Amino acid sequence: MEEGQWRAARGLVREAGRVVALTGAGISAESGVPTFRDAGGLWRSYRPEELATPEALARDPRTVLEWYEWRRSMLADCRPNAGHRALARFFLKCGESGLVTQNVDGLHTRAALEEAGAGAADAALPIELHGAVGRDRCDGCGARSPAEPLGDDLPRCGGCGGLRRPDVVLFGEPLDAAVLDRARVLAERADLCLVVGTSAVVYPAAALPLATLQAGGHIVEVNPQRTALTDAAAAALRGEAGTVLPALLD
Repeated sequence: MEEGQWRAARGLVREAGRVVALTGAGISAESGVPTFRDAGGLWRSYRPEELATPEALARDPRTVLEWYEWRRSMLADCRPNAGHRALARFFLKCGESGLVTQNVDGLHTRAALEEAGAGAADAALPIELHGAVGRDRCDGCGARSPAEPLGDDLPRCGGCGGLRRPDVVLFGEPLDAAVLDRARVLAERADLCLVVGTSAVVYPAAALPLATLQAGGHIVEVNPQRTALTDAAAAALRGEAGTVLPALLD
């Protein structure tokens, strides 16, 4: 059965003209990235759900920004793994395809830049549905900038003076409509959707593989366990992304 799954998956990758990949926390866990809720458990007696909200940011911005700075420190020593790199190499040579991630750790972007060099085209970079912890975004004008260490004063936008906050989607905030639309278009046009390291239950991201399926494409799943998408997948490869993806894509 396993060999049959591999033959099917390799055939679908080989024959696909357009491929989209959706990745989740599982691929980054292999790089040592802690999941949202197990990164040290409670932080100063707060739970993540109490801090990662617009209301908390408005009420106590310093505490929220300190927590995100702590999260950034947790990511400082994490590096892209073989799964990130295999996807980066694959999508760097596939002009009509693209990678979509639910992760905010920035490891897919780093992998693409390291594989292609600093001159990598924007089209080769991942679509980050939920943003990236390593960037700031102005709460006023929306301008983005690299994250900087938190000082005595709250960080302010040099353009409009608004609060600079992590460029991530907080609980209760909608996804950026333009970003979600780009991902949806990729999924609808794809012949194949690779679903890697995600349980595929959080919407709207979970709708992307179904969009490929409904448009006549196929799904290949890469995950150690069964998920909500397994029965819909043309092939399901059991194992860690860092082992499976290089064997499938390189």
